[in-house]
Amino acid sequence: MANHQVYIDFPGRIVFIGFGSIGQGVLPLVLRHIGIGADRITIVTADESGSEEAARYGVRLINERLTRENYRRILAPLIGRGDFVLNVSVDVSSIALIKHCWEKGAMYLDTCIEPWPGGYTDPTVPAARRTNYALREEALALRPGNARAPTAVLTHGANPGLVSHFVKQALLKVAVDLGIDAGDPRSRGDWGDLARRIGVKVIHIAERDSQVSHVPKQPGEFVNTWSVEGFVSEGSQPCELGWGTHERNFPRDGKRHDFGCQCAIYLMQPGAATRVRTWTPLAGHFHGLCITHGESISLSDYFTVRDGAQVAYRPTVHYAYHPCDAAIVSMHELAGHNFILQDKKRILMGEIDQGVDELGVLLAGHKRNAYWYGSQLSIGEARKLAPHNSATSLQVTCASLAGVVWAMENPNCGIVEPEEMNFRRCLEIAMPYLGPVVGQYTDWTPLHERERLFPEDIDKSDPWQFKNVRVIW
Repeated sequence: MANHQVYIDFPGRIVFIGFGSIGQGVLPLVLRHIGIGADRITIVTADESGSEEAARYGVRLINERLTRENYRRILAPLIGRGDFVLNVSVDVSSIALIKHCWEKGAMYLDTCIEPWPGGYTDPTVPAARRTNYALREEALALRPGNARAPTAVLTHGANPGLVSHFVKQALLKVAVDLGIDAGDPRSRGDWGDLARRIGVKVIHIAERDSQVSHVPKQPGEFVNTWSVEGFVSEGSQPCELGWGTHERNFPRDGKRHDFGCQCAIYLMQPGAATRVRTWTPLAGHFHGLCITHGESISLSDYFTVRDGAQVAYRPTVHYAYHPCDAAIVSMHELAGHNFILQDKKRILMGEIDQGVDELGVLLAGHKRNAYWYGSQLSIGEARKLAPHNSATSLQVTCASLAGVVWAMENPNCGIVEPEEMNFRRCLEIAMPYLGPVVGQYTDWTPLHERERLFPEDIDKSDPWQFKNVRVIW
């Protein structure tokens, strides 16, 4: 069972923005581990799907969609100095919320950087501006002059978020096994130097969700183990990845940004339609979807080592996601209809019969080839640990809890990304909810059993080139 201790007493108010599967799953964790009464929590949500759950906990729910025109009016009486806004919504601008929180003196956390509706999918907006790279650059632009503003944590769910702490823990383990003195890395320079000395070329956020339900997906229905709208919106964005210094073959449909830190590239195709090869201990090797995620960009940027103005080292970082089988079929149907969302949507929860969400990081290219470190949380274990959660949602909600607690303990840090937080403290809070957390080496590479059926244009001089990892669009 999870440790039910209270991690922090909080005298202020908490406002949830959004109350879908993640909001409903994190609420009992907040009440369990943060010293706050239900009377000091308010939920603002665009639909009534969680109204019964909110009522069960005695939490006020305001059923009203936040828009550009009304968000200040609705939120103004709900937040003030020392309060906290937990944003687990879609289609509500993170940057607008951060600015409003700062005006009110409130802290903030989100699980991804959200734009207003259409920001991800409006075809009239250039593809470069529909990327997470662009949204991150816009959010980081708030930093000048706000170093001591109320803490605003960007992108702290399971991934992005928790996986950045997994990377640091994994680096320390590999360093020991390779006989490399890691020292006590604290700054981004220290961590970048360690990753370079270890020889990490590639970091996959490698996830395989094997949860299955006895209720089959129906035609015209999108089924998933977490937010349908969130998954579809990120899957419809251009494929993105941090671009490493070891790469020699630039993708023919790849594009570079003409602004910002230049740590990432994007492809002129949706991430949900881009397959990549990866590996996890339970699933073995499989094809995942190279969906854009904030950690692909922030990790690549954080571990960059510069020699003066030149980039001396940077890893390639990308997400490789195989969602539950029902979601794969749903996404295939969605893509066949040119990414127009199905009329019916269903989040798998109580009807899940079995399965595991295996979520971790694969650090590859070093002398031991590749090392995976992460959570192997089963649906059975998730149900024992917390109510209103699947294995997938609990990995997100416990990480969100960890980020909220860390922010409350560090209330005046301005804009913060997961890589800049105390990874040990965040793991300490999340770990009781992650099931088995394991590390395993593998000799697998993207060239494993390649060319068995047909010859391919592969780069055998370096198996970890993105050219070898990528499959098709």
